[in-house]
Amino acid sequence: MFIAKQKRKENIAEYLLYMWQIEDLIRANNCDIDKIEHNIIDKYNVDDNTKKNIRDWYESLIKMMERENVKGKGHLQINKNIIILLSELHLSLLKSPKFPEYGAEFYKTLPYIVELRAKAGDNPEGEIETCFNALYGTLLLKLQHKEISKETSSAVTQIAKFIAKLAALFKQDEQKPLFGDEEEII
Repeated sequence: MFIAKQKRKENIAEYLLYMWQIEDLIRANNCDIDKIEHNIIDKYNVDDNTKKNIRDWYESLIKMMERENVKGKGHLQINKNIIILLSELHLSLLKSPKFPEYGAEFYKTLPYIVELRAKAGDNPEGEIETCFNALYGTLLLKLQHKEISKETSSAVTQIAKFIAKLAALFKQDEQKPLFGDEEEII
């Protein structure tokens, strides 16, 4: 809860990856708040009121996962909305002549995105979601101490660089909109 709030303020990409991890932690504990309390919340060195707030947060996420039918797989709508916002900003940045360095970074990343989408097959996810899936998949491999090929590592390095640029521009845009009335945001 506290980590999520901090990451949301500082870096939208880290926030989204963290929230995907939270979804998986909830699933790993069978969407059971008592298991989550025992396995996760009780490990926090905080007062009882703070633990209650953390429990309430997890409980609300479990309820959302149940309502949205993502207990087994998929992402909460609040997390999908972040992908949508990032995708909209991405398209606006590509259209704008004010951000040539962003476009250059994207076009360096595009071959990796195309390759990942081809490997995924019939999955119609967008470019930004493809990037996040690659980053999250690599994070999971690292957590499982699995080997990551040199090719995958170099692809993920470029994807991370691109997503970091998008996240920085997202933060800027939240603080002071990058596009005024003269430019239409998609």
